[in-house]
Amino acid sequence: MLPEGVQVERAGDSKKLSRTLREELYAEILAKALSVGIGTGSVQEIDKHNILNTTTLAMNRALTELSEEPGHVVVDGLPVKKLEWKHEAVVGGDGLVHSIGCASIVAKVTRDRLMDRLALRYPGYSWEKNAGYGTAAHRAAIKKLGLTPHHRITFGGLQYELDV
Repeated sequence: MLPEGVQVERAGDSKKLSRTLREELYAEILAKALSVGIGTGSVQEIDKHNILNTTTLAMNRALTELSEEPGHVVVDGLPVKKLEWKHEAVVGGDGLVHSIGCASIVAKVTRDRLMDRLALRYPGYSWEKNAGYGTAAHRAAIKKLGLTPHHRITFGGLQYELDV
């Protein structure tokens, strides 16, 4: 949550920024922010409730973590039915709304760092490169090495392929 009128130069859609620039902007965002909330969902929650419901749960957790009540909540994409805060939805918001762009940078850097730690703990899955997305190489690694506690068994087609 940034103070009104505060900008972070070069912040925008995290997917369009280099990793180095995202890391720089992440530090600047944290330094300027009134509060930052990080919400996560576990693999078990995703497998039980699906990715959409778990994403909503993570959004609610992030908003609950804020040290101040947000005056205006803006989310990227479509309206979120089960979000506990009144909000405005903006399709493509990470490239259009400054606060969404900043939030996307914080989320992406947080996830990248998590994937880097998992890559060290579970070598062979290339998590530091594929961020856990089901690339052909990642699927091949799963077939060779098996699942870790950090893999979703409900990911499209994987359950059938692995006979779990």
